[in-house]
Amino acid sequence: MSLPDAEFIELWKQHKSPAIMAKVMGTNLRNVYRRRDNLAQKYNISLETHKEVKTWAPPAPKSELGIENGTVIVFSDAHFWPGIRTTAFQGLLWAIEKLQPKAVICNGDAFDGASVSRHPPLGWSRTPSLIEELNTCKEMLGEVSELTKKARHNANLIYTMGNHDARFEMRLAANAPQYVNTPGFKLEDHFPDWKFCMLTWVTDDLIVKHRYKGGIHASHNNTVGAGKSIVTGHLHSLKVTPFADYNGNRFGVDTGTLAEPYGPQFEYGEGNPLNHRSGFAVLTIKDGKLLWPELVHKWEDGKIEFRGEVIDVSGL
Repeated sequence: MSLPDAEFIELWKQHKSPAIMAKVMGTNLRNVYRRRDNLAQKYNISLETHKEVKTWAPPAPKSELGIENGTVIVFSDAHFWPGIRTTAFQGLLWAIEKLQPKAVICNGDAFDGASVSRHPPLGWSRTPSLIEELNTCKEMLGEVSELTKKARHNANLIYTMGNHDARFEMRLAANAPQYVNTPGFKLEDHFPDWKFCMLTWVTDDLIVKHRYKGGIHASHNNTVGAGKSIVTGHLHSLKVTPFADYNGNRFGVDTGTLAEPYGPQFEYGEGNPLNHRSGFAVLTIKDGKLLWPELVHKWEDGKIEFRGEVIDVSGL
């Protein structure tokens, strides 16, 4: 990507980062430095590199939600698709109304971003446009938001970003960096009721984030590696894995998918069997401590299973 001199200089002054400039221009660092040096000499100006001091550290184990007692509902990987209303989504509405949670956490990938994916389409299959997807997400998450407003506790709405969500901004950052900070160009601009973050601490010993480790044993490895109970999505497997050491019990929780495992969002699976399950997690906090996590799972179309019962949610 070739940039006019003035545009290159403006972006350099804004970012002062050769790595970012190389990504924007689609070139290597050597070319970026050469261009920077030539322009500095040509216009007799200083184009310094920002010397960033890396001060980032893992977040302190401090509860951000301040929940000592109550219920938290965590769903993920909805991959909302125009015209599809899943049983798991209906179950989510039922659970919010029934359990009156103090927080509802969308644990990433509500937005799929099929049309802005780095992967090519499968043949001539048509994927929804970005605006179709965005409007569907706004409609579905809007229902969740409206329902929580009727709850006694007016639940906190948290959105932990997923890798599919990041597609929305990555395409813009790579192809239209001049529009940085323009309202509407970040996903969170379209969901004002939701607090966006990369992870959130529900209690001092409970973290929710979209993904950590991968593989079939991810939920086990997540809690071992984190040293805390950790709730993730991304892998769509919907399960609870306990782990015990001298510190006691802690849990790795996979929140499954709010979508149908064989929905059109997942055509890339080529119809192969998927170890995925449709549902979400219910977390109960007692005196600041996580009780054994519970799962809500799709039983059949229009029905969910929870706490030993099959519940009809078809009307929601």
